Amino acid sequence: MLGPLDKLLRKKTPSHGAMAVVTGAGSGIGAAFAAELGRRGGKVVCSDIDDAAARQTADELTQRGAEAIAVRCDVSQVDDVYALADQAQAWFGAPPTLVINNAGVGTGGEPIGDVPLGDWVRTLGVNLWGPIHGCHVFTPILREAGPSAGPQGIINVASAAAFGAAPGMAAYNVSKAGVLSLSETLAAELSGTGITVTVLCPTFVKTNIVESGLAAGRISEESSALASKLMRWTGFSAGKVARICLNAHDRGELYCMPQFEAKVGWNVKRLAPGTYTRAAGLISRARI
Repeated sequence: MLGPLDKLLRKKTPSHGAMAVVTGAGSGIGAAFAAELGRRGGKVVCSDIDDAAARQTADELTQRGAEAIAVRCDVSQVDDVYALADQAQAWFGAPPTLVINNAGVGTGGEPIGDVPLGDWVRTLGVNLWGPIHGCHVFTPILREAGPSAGPQGIINVASAAAFGAAPGMAAYNVSKAGVLSLSETLAAELSGTGITVTVLCPTFVKTNIVESGLAAGRISEESSALASKLMRWTGFSAGKVARICLNAHDRGELYCMPQFEAKVGWNVKRLAPGTYTRAAGLISRARI
């Protein structure tokens, strides 16, 4: 006779009991995804370019009774992502069932033409090419495993910046818009395969991305100060965003916009794109 735990394990969703790979797991939303997946009975490969941060996340999961390992990976380098896939499959003893392309960097504060091209290269390399590499490497693995592997999924972390068109954020906006389009295309291509695709588009989340961008010189002090205030006033915790996103993914939803203002912005942009963009410019100038 099946007990309650046996029944729960039989009723798997993509996020429950997952064999998951999370990039950018050393901090912020990535670390929150890893922690929540561990709570949901998953085995988690915690990947990050910062090996020490990845190990800390993995150690915290194992201390709570979850199974986790750390793997260093620079997602802007496709060879690193192939190596990540190999190490994950070797540790799982099977293909992963959930891949979360989360790694990202922040940039902003200068208009197009003033933004150093190096900032464009670095931002697109991590924020856009990272998810491209993740989808390129892991999608064939999930497809080949097929429905017999159980519930499968890919979550790409974008941002409300993907459609927000905030002035002074061009490189970041473009990178996240690309992730949104990538996710929509992938969902169309995987329709009917049983592989769920979700794109996460939050507004402000209480993470260290602004501080990291400021330290690296990719975010101006003025933009950093404003973003930090908005995070404190309106931002969700990374843990809350991860839970909302995983629940949306389990329901098979393509778009996850955890905050009310993200949903409003998305709908206004779709209904009146010209008006929305002009308003974004006026609001920005009013702040200056």
